Amino acid sequence: MAGGITCGSLLQKLQLVWDEVGESDEDRDKVLYQLDQECLDVYKRKVDQATNSRDLLIQALDDSKIELARLLSALGEKAVARTPEKTSGTIKQQLAAIAPTLEQLNKKKNERKREFVSVQSQIDQICGEIAGTTEVGEQVATPQVNEDDLTLERLEDFRSQLQELEKEKSNRLERVLEYVSMVHDLCTVLGMDFLSTVTEVHPSLDDSIADNCKSISDDTLSKLDKTVATLHEDKKLRLSKLQELAGQLYDLWDLMDAPTQERSMFDHVTCNRSASVDEVTAPGALALDLIEQAETEVQRLDQLKYSKMKEIAFKKQTELEDIYAGAHTVIDTAAAHMKLLALIEAGNIEPTELIADMEGQIAKAKEEALSRKDILDKVEKWMSACEEESWLEDYNRDDNRYNSSRGAHLNLKRAEKARILVSKIPALVETLVAKTRAWEESRGLSFMYDGVPLLAMLDEYVMLREEREEDKKRMKEQKRYVEQKLNTDHEGPFGSRVSPNRPATAKKIPGPKSNGTSMNGTPPSRRLSISGQQNGRSGGKDSKRDSVTKAVSSPGNGAAAAAAKEDASSHISGTDLAPTTP
Repeated sequence: MAGGITCGSLLQKLQLVWDEVGESDEDRDKVLYQLDQECLDVYKRKVDQATNSRDLLIQALDDSKIELARLLSALGEKAVARTPEKTSGTIKQQLAAIAPTLEQLNKKKNERKREFVSVQSQIDQICGEIAGTTEVGEQVATPQVNEDDLTLERLEDFRSQLQELEKEKSNRLERVLEYVSMVHDLCTVLGMDFLSTVTEVHPSLDDSIADNCKSISDDTLSKLDKTVATLHEDKKLRLSKLQELAGQLYDLWDLMDAPTQERSMFDHVTCNRSASVDEVTAPGALALDLIEQAETEVQRLDQLKYSKMKEIAFKKQTELEDIYAGAHTVIDTAAAHMKLLALIEAGNIEPTELIADMEGQIAKAKEEALSRKDILDKVEKWMSACEEESWLEDYNRDDNRYNSSRGAHLNLKRAEKARILVSKIPALVETLVAKTRAWEESRGLSFMYDGVPLLAMLDEYVMLREEREEDKKRMKEQKRYVEQKLNTDHEGPFGSRVSPNRPATAKKIPGPKSNGTSMNGTPPSRRLSISGQQNGRSGGKDSKRDSVTKAVSSPGNGAAAAAAKEDASSHISGTDLAPTTP
């Protein structure tokens, strides 16, 4: 007690006071009873306080244990080192033992919670950017974290989800940049404003904004895809239009023989005439003003074409006539010119229709000329061979052909080649006849060569050649008959003997030149008149056809002249060399 005062000393002092006062025992007992009751109340109150304090400590200990279990479960921890046993030590000791563990776990929980908040915030940010509800760089609200599940497994799940979203974001950004690049290239080719086109999709797609701040939302990607598709379709349509205009320009230029300098002014238009859509990459190559410029030029040339219609039409007519002339087909050019002139002056037909019709005629003429080409090539060979045959006959009639004159060896070589070529004429004619008949049967038409049926020419040639051979044969027989008659006349009535010491040789002496007739005055060839008629039908179209007739008819003349010359020489020499009878 403070100051040495105790309950006994106080009671003793109270007894002394009562003795002095003279209190009765009854009063004294009452006071003492009251004192006992008051002390009992004090003790009871203290016991209640101690009991309440103990209960609070037990509750605190239970709460700590529950919190410990909850933290272990939330953090996914199975056990913690130095965790006190349930019955070891007093309550305060147990509380003191569990407090550091709780503090450690709470600290770990707060750190884990911050990690969850960071990962979930990034996930919400990327999801918002993809959905288009959050702009790039915009701060999102702090996410609600489930504090009952802060395990590392769940955190790793969130991190895996974040990694997938970051990969998705990277892929989307790559697609966005690719789309933007495609829009830029297309706008450059089409001559359009790239900035206004791309910012119309989303303002963040401007080049001045960093790549990691560009919109990657579904809506942005969809709009970019539609924009690229629209621009690509515009590019395709413009290229098709430009190529069509380039083709019209080429047709009009070719039609009017435009100079190269005039054509070069539109090289930027015609350079993509045969290019594909992906090959056109030059800036402004498909700009609207470029297409309008080409349209204006086409309209100008189209109007100019009307004023030059007559010149163009007659140019096409000349081309048509050249094709027919090259194919040796005779047409009435005067009538064609008059008909064409009448059509143009009447104005009843559009110039384009007239040119198209004439181009159709030209195409048909080219097709027909192509079908005749094989036969015409063989006709050319046949006529060339006839020319060589005619030359060879002239060469054979030349008495001085073997003289050592200048160029004689060249003529000799030519004669050798000519003989080989002439020997192939019958086979060539036979092939030509077969091909011509096949051509006529397939088309139901006669094959005309410069207005004359080719088969008629070939038949006449064959007939002339046969008659020439007959003339040659007849000349040989006539020569043999003349020689026999001369020999009979020289032998006399008693015959003659040839000296056995020397052979009966016939020494020739120069005789008179042949005048082109046989000894009995027979004309050299009955086909000269036919040759003249043939030349008259052809109208002088091709001089080679004269050589065909000459090659056949002149050998008969030459054969008759040669036979007459040899007969005359034999007659003279036979008189001098006749042997005398003994």
